[in-house]
Formats: sequence, C-alpha cells, structure tokens
Amino acid sequence: MNNTLEKYISERISEFNSVSEQRNRELDSIADYCRSKHENSEVPKLNFICTHNSRRSQLAQVWAAVASGYYHLENIKCYSGGTEVTAFNPRAVGTLERAGLNISKHGNENPVYTITVSEVELITCFSKVYDDPVNPAKDFAAVMTCSDADQNCPIIPGCELRIPLTYVDPKVSDDTSEEVATYDDRCRQISREMLLLMKKISDQRLAVPI
Repeated sequence: MNNTLEKYISERISEFNSVSEQRNRELDSIADYCRSKHENSEVPKLNFICTHNSRRSQLAQVWAAVASGYYHLENIKCYSGGTEVTAFNPRAVGTLERAGLNISKHGNENPVYTITVSEVELITCFSKVYDDPVNPAKDFAAVMTCSDADQNCPIIPGCELRIPLTYVDPKVSDDTSEEVATYDDRCRQISREMLLLMKKISDQRLAVPI
C-alpha cells in the first residue's frame, strides 16, 4: 500500500466517531447480514446500487473492496450496478486517484477501470445494470446508495436484504468551482463508512486467517 493511500485510510478511521447513530444502525444491518452468512458457511455478497452506476455505487463498491482487504475479510464479495448503464464518471475516478488508488483505464465508451492496491489487482469497474451477469443473481444484499434508485426500483430480484445507505450525488457540483471539493468530500464519506462497516464485520470475527 502506498503512503498516500495508507495515510488516507488512517485519516478516515480516525473519523469513525463522526458517523451518526442512524448511519451506524444501517451499517450494523449490513454487518449482521454478513455475520449470518458466515454462520451458515456462505459467502456474503454486497451489491451497491444507484441509478447510473457512475458515481456513488462505484465509489461504495471500490471502498468496500479496499476496506475488506484492509481488515483481511477476503470472503466478502463486493459488486455494483445501476438501473441503467452509462459510464464510470471520470470525476469519481479522479477522486479515487487523489485518495491514492492506482487506476488504469481500458476502452473509451463505458471504459473498464482496473484498480490495484500494493501491485495486486483488486477490482475491475465499469457501468452496468444491477443484474448484469457479472453480478450475483441471488443470495445477496442490495445496498441502495441513491434515493432515486431506492424509490424507482421497488423490487430487486434475488436479494436477501435490501437496505438504503443513500448519499448525496456529487453530480450537483459538476462543472463548477466546487467540483473537486464535492467529489473528495463524498469520497471521504463513503470510504469512512465502508471502512467502519468492515471494522464492524471484523469485530464479529469474520476475518479469514492469512
């Protein structure tokens, strides 16, 4: 892990006390789901869902994957999807790079991004619908990261748990002087909460021995 990413993660961990009680309850619900899957010798699968799978759900998937690795929870699988396909927004990619993640881009229309940590390929990201073949078709938790998707997609086939974990869309700042600050703020919020989620799961002794 490079120094920038290590420092970024340490800063987010130091902010755990700033997470609200309501948010902690939502994260506890996801952690409890993962614990129940582990107790049944099953792999917990988390599918983060928003409308376009371009910003919030992508950030949540990436940071959940980073956080699960940080806490040695290799038996948790993280996915993302939308109600429609667009592309992983380059502004969201940029905020991840500023956090210290190494990202390579492949293709132009709806490009695929490969994210590596410590020279190990961690995850590949591209915009897709939530039921894309690369995502689980059943036995997963649907984590709704935007209110529009939560309201307009009342049924997620195959999910065992559906829980809102909504974030304000950083899109509101696109092409303004506040763009970078807004995306970085949302990235800090999502990474902080994904790290806290995985810490809760780790505390439930879900960690896989190395």
